[in-house]
Amino acid sequence: MRSFAFTRARSVPEALQDAGQDTAFLAGGTTLVDLMKLDVTAPARVVDINRLPLHGITLDRDGLHIGALERMSDVATDRTVRRHYPMIAQALELSASAQLRNMASIGGNLLQRTRCGYFRDVTTACNKREPGSGCSALTGVNRGHAILGTSDACVATHPSDLAVALVALSAVVRLTSAQGMRTVPLDAFYTLPGTTPHVENVLRPGELVTGVSVPRSPWAEHSVYVKVRDRQSYEFALTSAAVALELHRDTVKQARIAAGGVGTRPWRLTAVEQALTGRPATAETFESAVADAADGARPLAHNAFKPALLRRTLVRALTVLRERR
Repeated sequence: MRSFAFTRARSVPEALQDAGQDTAFLAGGTTLVDLMKLDVTAPARVVDINRLPLHGITLDRDGLHIGALERMSDVATDRTVRRHYPMIAQALELSASAQLRNMASIGGNLLQRTRCGYFRDVTTACNKREPGSGCSALTGVNRGHAILGTSDACVATHPSDLAVALVALSAVVRLTSAQGMRTVPLDAFYTLPGTTPHVENVLRPGELVTGVSVPRSPWAEHSVYVKVRDRQSYEFALTSAAVALELHRDTVKQARIAAGGVGTRPWRLTAVEQALTGRPATAETFESAVADAADGARPLAHNAFKPALLRRTLVRALTVLRERR
């Protein structure tokens, strides 16, 4: 780990003062500290933001509001979240380990970096870590890598389970800088790698994630998060499905669906949503609707199983919701 300046901020303006490209904000530290130890990232200045008033889990007429410094475990066990947005609680409970969930913040989870082994190994080529150096995953071990939204420069999978659920629920993220506050739909917050995989989102230098808002909706309470992985705990998704349905009798009135483990960012499946809308909630409908879920996929040498696994995961999630109606 390289040397850096360290300060503790007591207010948002204090945290943002002189914040720039070489500033890193420290909350739970479950990603940042690891990457600093590996010399993957080396900020000149680290600002501890744990004293900032960015807490709270509230529900009002507009929806659910979560402070960026709320811990993952606290959000997952919150009664309001579990009742009105079960998909969020499930996505959090299936993330990381209990110890990490007790430390990690909501804002930090949304900003966590990829778990691609080549990104974390400074002896290998990685365009995300060192632009222009190449992508070792293209010809290396790539079983866990993305098949959707990839480019010749990067095939790293987005790591956050929570982000997948929030994208399905049309959440917005609140961003604050010295110039003021803005909100960005989470689906537009993450960027595709293209030729600049080191640019992962639209967060500006010196800008801080201060909270997340999830709108009220008739489908949010009838939602589920299904995650498929190599082992039961402390493992990233091979595929995952965040599915929310509004059912009228036996017909799908509206659907919201996103996938994880397969894309370079949380992958909203609008074509599947449209294929479900107005159709009976039957096994035949589900199989037909997900048939093209992996359209545009670019499988690699070791992850060609992912398109079929994605379809099966989606059908499983849809079936779970149909049986719970």
